[in-house]
Amino acid sequence: MSHSEKFDNARAELLALASNHTPEGSLDDATVDQWLHAIATKSQLFCNVAVANPAELKQSVLKVLKRHKLYRNRADFYGQIFGDLTLKPEREPSFRFIDLFAGIGGVRLGFQQNGGVCVFSSEFDKHAQQTYKNNHGEVPFGDITKIPANDIPDHDVLLAGFPCQPFSHAGLKLGIEDTRGTLFHDIANILETKKPKFALLENVKGLISHDKGYTLKVILKTLTKMGYSCNIPKTVIEHGSTKQIQTLAKEMVLKSVDFGIPQNRQRIYIVLWRDGEVENFEYPKPLGIEVKVGDKLEENPDPKLTISDRLWEGHQRRKIENKKNGKGFGFGLVTEESPYTNTISARYYKDGSEVLIEQVGKNPRKISPREAARLQGFPDEFEPSASKVQAYKQFGNSVTVNVIDGLAKKIRNIIDGIN
Repeated sequence: MSHSEKFDNARAELLALASNHTPEGSLDDATVDQWLHAIATKSQLFCNVAVANPAELKQSVLKVLKRHKLYRNRADFYGQIFGDLTLKPEREPSFRFIDLFAGIGGVRLGFQQNGGVCVFSSEFDKHAQQTYKNNHGEVPFGDITKIPANDIPDHDVLLAGFPCQPFSHAGLKLGIEDTRGTLFHDIANILETKKPKFALLENVKGLISHDKGYTLKVILKTLTKMGYSCNIPKTVIEHGSTKQIQTLAKEMVLKSVDFGIPQNRQRIYIVLWRDGEVENFEYPKPLGIEVKVGDKLEENPDPKLTISDRLWEGHQRRKIENKKNGKGFGFGLVTEESPYTNTISARYYKDGSEVLIEQVGKNPRKISPREAARLQGFPDEFEPSASKVQAYKQFGNSVTVNVIDGLAKKIRNIIDGIN
C-alpha cells in the first residue's frame, strides 16, 4: 500500500473520530488538520472537553496513525505533514499562538517567521479558508461564535483582526457582558478562559474615532477588568476621558510604508499582556528604508490589466465631480517612482480606482494579484486564490506582513525573556 493510501485510510478513521469534537459551523477536516499539525509540533489538540481530555485524545489519534504505520517519531511525522509546504513553522517552536478572524493568514506568517507555531485558526469565509489551506496546510475552523473557548488548545499569544462593531450604551458596568452580541465578545471570552500571556488585536485606524471613542473605551475597559494591560494606563482607561484614550491610542498606529512596503496603510495594533508580565510594550520603530512602488511591480504585467477608455474616462469624470462637491475621493494614480500607493481595499476588484499604475502612451493599469500580495508584504511563494476577485478581496482584507513581523519580533523577545 502506498503512503498516500495509508494516509487516506488513516484520515477517514480520524474524520469519524473528529465528529464528536468538531463544533457547529466548522468542518471535521479542520479538526483533523489541527490534530495532525499539533502532533507534528508537540502542541495540544483541539478537544471537546465534554467528551475527552486533550492528553487522552492525543493517544487515540496516535494509535490510529501508528496502526496505519504513519507515525514512527515526531521528527519524521513533522516531515510528512509539513514537507510539501513552503511556508511552514519551525519543528521546535519557541511559542504557540492562535489565529482568529484569520483571513488568509497574514498575521500568522509574521509570527510564524519569528519562531511561533499556530495551534488553532478560525475564519468564517469559505474562499479565504481555501486560500489558507493551500498555503498553511490546514482548513481553519469556522464560525467563532459557535466554538467553546474551553476546547481551544493552550497558547502563549492570541492574534485577532476583528470587525469594528458598536456596543450598547447601556452598559460599562458588567465587564465582558457589556460586549455580548459582538464578535469582540468571543475574543474577550477566549482571553478570559485561556489566559494567554499576550494578545495582538489589529483593527482599522478608524476604531479610535468609532462611536466617538466609546467603542475603544469599552474594549479596553473589558480587557483590563479581565487582568490584561496595554500601553494606556489602567487609570486612564478607568477614569480618563475618551479623548485621553484616543490620544494615547494613536501611538499604537503603525504605517506599512515605515516597514519597507510602499503602501499608505495605517492600522491600530493593540498589544496586550497579562498583568505583571511586563511594564510596557515598546512598539517597533520605522525601519528607515526608502521604498518606491516600482520595487513591488512585475516586470511584464498582463496587458489585460490596462483599463478601458470607458473606465478611464469614468474615473476622471468622477474625480472632477467629487472635487466640485468637496469630496476628496477619486482614483489614485502612481508611477514606479512614487513612494507609496493608496491603501488597497477589499473592493479593489470592482474598478481598481484606488491604485492605478501610470503607463507611457496608454491608459493606466490595475495592479495584478501578485503585486497586491507584494504590497501587503506576502512572499512570492504565497499562492493567491485562483479567482482574481477573491485574490484582490483577500489581500485587501489582510494585514501587511512586514508590520506584523516587527511586532512579532518584539513579542517573541519578551516571551524568550520570561521563559
